[in-house]
Amino acid sequence: MNFLVTGGAGFIGSAVCRHLCANPAYRVTNLDKLTYAGNLASLRPIENAHNYSFAHADICDERAVLDILRRNDIDIVMNLAAESHVDRSIDGPGAFIETNIVGTYKMLNAALEYWRGLSDDRKSRFRFHHVSTDEVFGDLPFDGGMFVEETPYAPSSPYSASKAASDHLVRAWHETYGLPVVLSNCSNNYGPYHFPEKLIPLVILNALDEKPLPVYGAGANVRDWLFVEDHARALELIATKGTPGESYNVGGNSERTNLAVVETICDLLDIRRPRAGGKRYRDLITFVTDRPGHDRRYAIDASKIGRELGWAPSENFDSGLTRTVDWFLDNKWWWGPIREQRYAGERLGEARKEVV
Repeated sequence: MNFLVTGGAGFIGSAVCRHLCANPAYRVTNLDKLTYAGNLASLRPIENAHNYSFAHADICDERAVLDILRRNDIDIVMNLAAESHVDRSIDGPGAFIETNIVGTYKMLNAALEYWRGLSDDRKSRFRFHHVSTDEVFGDLPFDGGMFVEETPYAPSSPYSASKAASDHLVRAWHETYGLPVVLSNCSNNYGPYHFPEKLIPLVILNALDEKPLPVYGAGANVRDWLFVEDHARALELIATKGTPGESYNVGGNSERTNLAVVETICDLLDIRRPRAGGKRYRDLITFVTDRPGHDRRYAIDASKIGRELGWAPSENFDSGLTRTVDWFLDNKWWWGPIREQRYAGERLGEARKEVV
């Protein structure tokens, strides 16, 4: 079975590529534009694998995508290419509109032309799997409720609005043109190879550098956390066994406040890499002005994918976070150049409008 993974040099995409390549019956083509968050070093464990190849391309280039589909005889497209950081979408929403909306439109057009040229048997096996986020649903009250697949969309940020639009396009290409699509919406991912602009890797690396650990507002916002390797397993199941036209929520069943996440990281580092003079890492926690439109709480009901496809997370939050902290402690070769050359941990997302 031949897979095309777009955005395969990103955090979740690289985890998907590594996971799929462990199956010798799969052949994986990774299409990535290599923007600031794309990192081929994340593919080092499989870069010489017989069933892995890389294509440097932009999902907005419809003809290039079509050529890659044909040249690699693709059976399943897994579309993970996206701008994904809420704070960056506040500072500059244009890139999110271009990649997440226009890019998805171009991908759908290329996939539709490719699919129409397949034999009937291969048409029936082809899938376009669009990977999205729980943030398209807006937010939840602190005292209850969970997102289900039928929850109405109510995005709050330029990022989530762009992903909501892309989800609607995917559904429209299924309903209008018959393209066999499946969709998934996931909760917050974490784990190895996580670009250090996101909360968990940012806190780990700032702590190691003895820098302030920024927490928005009072740190009361709640997220459901999903270990990235568990997500990769779920995405394989959805892509290969999901029902065309259906969407599947993927969550870790691990809700935590942002402050609790930061404090847990601090406690793990106190044991693994103690500070000089007996100081605690919690002393570095710094409360900063909240970001605009900060969603209160996300919580995923993942019962459908468990019931229909047999998926369940293998890691709970404590075990997954321990693995994550240990990985960052052991792999400075990966994150050191990023901190030095691409992103040093500065605050993002304070701009109220895009500067033109």
